Amino acid sequence: MTEYSPGKEESVEELVKIYSSDFDYNTKETAVLLAAGHGKRIKSHTSKMLHSIWGVPTVERVYNACRKGIDKVNMILVVGIKAPDVIKVIGNRKNTLFAHQATQNGTGHAVQVGLENIDSSKYNGTVYVLPGDMGLIDEDTMIMFRKEFNEANVDMMVLTGLYSGDPNENNYGRIIRVKDKDKDGNSSGKDAGNVIGIIEHKDILSLDGKPYEVEFNGKKYQYSKTELIENNEYNSGVFAFDYKKLVELIGKLKSDNVQNEIYITDLIYAFNKKGYTVGAVSPQQQHVIMGFNNKSVLKQMDAIARKLAYDRVKDLIEIDDPDDFFIDESVIDDILEMDKEGIPLDIRIGKGAHIGKGVKLNYNLYLHKNVYIKGNVTFGRNVKIWENVHLSCYPDQTFELGENVEILWGDIIKGNIKIGDGSRIESSVNMTGSEDFPLQIGKNVTIKGTSYIFGSIIDDDLFIEHSVLIKKRIEKIKKKSGEIQKIKFVLPMPEGLDACEDI
Repeated sequence: MTEYSPGKEESVEELVKIYSSDFDYNTKETAVLLAAGHGKRIKSHTSKMLHSIWGVPTVERVYNACRKGIDKVNMILVVGIKAPDVIKVIGNRKNTLFAHQATQNGTGHAVQVGLENIDSSKYNGTVYVLPGDMGLIDEDTMIMFRKEFNEANVDMMVLTGLYSGDPNENNYGRIIRVKDKDKDGNSSGKDAGNVIGIIEHKDILSLDGKPYEVEFNGKKYQYSKTELIENNEYNSGVFAFDYKKLVELIGKLKSDNVQNEIYITDLIYAFNKKGYTVGAVSPQQQHVIMGFNNKSVLKQMDAIARKLAYDRVKDLIEIDDPDDFFIDESVIDDILEMDKEGIPLDIRIGKGAHIGKGVKLNYNLYLHKNVYIKGNVTFGRNVKIWENVHLSCYPDQTFELGENVEILWGDIIKGNIKIGDGSRIESSVNMTGSEDFPLQIGKNVTIKGTSYIFGSIIDDDLFIEHSVLIKKRIEKIKKKSGEIQKIKFVLPMPEGLDACEDI
């Protein structure tokens, strides 16, 4: 591994070395993620692979599905356009390697580049190939696909989709299966239904009126352009291979097609010609194999992810608007674990609320409309957060709210902060805490008015109003009457008056 130097501008090749870990030859399963594409139709300076679905970059969602669905799998990510951005999003992870496809020459070529990370003399197992933009694929789909491949005892398997819309709008490559009879009318026998190959949509459109002809087991089969267009079984881009047979044939692929690229789909023809077996299986939920090339489909995928998230918690917590909320998947996992305790959660989420990664919810919590929470924010019980409140902290900070805390409309509270039980932060308050100067607010404290507080320590039972407190220790002082001294209209001495003058 190359040593990382902060501030230095590394080349893609250097980044590949910096972020790649070791390949585990004791693990017999490897996933190759194709994340090199530029995605011209997405019309964005951001890599297609880094557009988010339900808060997570799509390539990371595919990565996570493989990791969860296939135990101890080796991961190889093939990067190209915007390679540094993609590499850094995944980062250094165990048994994860990167490969740079400097020239975009098709999916088959991308797999060739990825396989260069494997010493073929040391490895004999399974290779899975997945597109990096298939952001709805999940752990269950990978478990199913792995199981089907192993039990079918085939040399190659493709995960196929079943298109339900207008066939003229289906831009995916079509799965070609053996017909019941060949072109001469002879019965196909036991070959009927076997996968012959995949023809890309652009190659279908380029047919000049002649039927498309292919050969399987010595018999020829013909398919009209209309037949191919109306065929609703399509290629998802997810494959499983016997590694030894894959490396034997992938180097023989040619780019004699409309795109002049090396297609991974041509491996089906190559496997069949060699006498190797090819299988196909389709998932129960068709959305898991959706990919995107434009913003509208990406939005559809995000909407599906939202619906899936809602379905997981809809009977456990209240969500005011199922079409307008965000709860990070890790937080949803925590909610499901809380429910196992058998105690009613009484959590209500307002319209437009955003609950990001790292947030820890608690019982009897009410987050009103448009509340934004992100980072290591931990709630006590019986907390109420009113509309348009922002609560957040950086990854290396912690933000703790005690029990029976209430934060009113529009407050912005960020950083290293602890708010004690029973405290009430009223509207128009802005508070921050840093690593060097965390903000500590005691129990039963009320802060109101147009106040700003930074990096201070505030005792219990205090009342603060219309004050600016920067790195102050605010002590609880009792008057002779027993009344606690209030903190009101405390302002720091002004700076920069010499730069100001009347007009």
